[in-house]
Amino acid sequence: MKGFSTREVAEVLGLPTSQILSWARSGLLTPERGPKGAYFFSFQDIVLLRAARELLDSEVPARRVRAALESLRKQLPVGRPLSAVHISAVGDRVLVRDEDTVWEPDSGQLAMDFSVAEVAQRVAPHARRVLAAQAGAPDMSADDWYDAALDLEAVSSESATAAYREALTLDPEHADAHVNLGRLLHEQGALAEAETHYRKAAAADHESGRAQYNLGVVLEDQGRSAEAMDAYREALAVDGALGAAHFNLSRLYEAAGDEAAALSHLAAYKRLLEGARAEGA
Repeated sequence: MKGFSTREVAEVLGLPTSQILSWARSGLLTPERGPKGAYFFSFQDIVLLRAARELLDSEVPARRVRAALESLRKQLPVGRPLSAVHISAVGDRVLVRDEDTVWEPDSGQLAMDFSVAEVAQRVAPHARRVLAAQAGAPDMSADDWYDAALDLEAVSSESATAAYREALTLDPEHADAHVNLGRLLHEQGALAEAETHYRKAAAADHESGRAQYNLGVVLEDQGRSAEAMDAYREALAVDGALGAAHFNLSRLYEAAGDEAAALSHLAAYKRLLEGARAEGA
């Protein structure tokens, strides 16, 4: 697959062609050049541009977006792609999350996401009460433990993990607890155990597209692309509005050399994106 033209990328992501060309010419992107000098962008470029679009949608000035992404490319370890980190905006600041670290690429300084800080401050008293109760609280139901785990995530991943396990001890079929525990384990690098919980969530709730989608991600992280594609397709069969599943499928089909399927899922992602924008207008 030769790649995507500037016009195609602009249509998929809703970015002006002038913005895409400006970033390409500045060296932020490294697209291939056609025989007449035209740019052809890879899926990796589209992943990066999607992050840029989300920052622009958050009203971060284009100048700051470009500066932040240029700084970030220089700060990442050799061989680590920009798509491997989560880029977000808090006010007019650009923050980058890599595993458990959050920093500002403009300055290189560590930072804490304001929204996380606010949640942590709000739930800290409740979190301390729950931590004390973990020694034994026979009057707490599975839903009580689940609700407590949601609060604890803001202040202690370890305590939240323990609370989700308590919920599952009381109710082994609690699909949401399986999904969230799987996510925490996934983030901690315990991929096999995370996979187990995603599968249990999907078995407990056949309508959980989120469980199937997360299963696809963890399978992909283990290098099991064919199984991941099956999981993404299952997720879409349950919830056709999961744009991220279309996007990930398009990337995997592209890697497998199936251009038609890759373009089909990328087009579906584009339609969902446009629909979401229309609803928010």
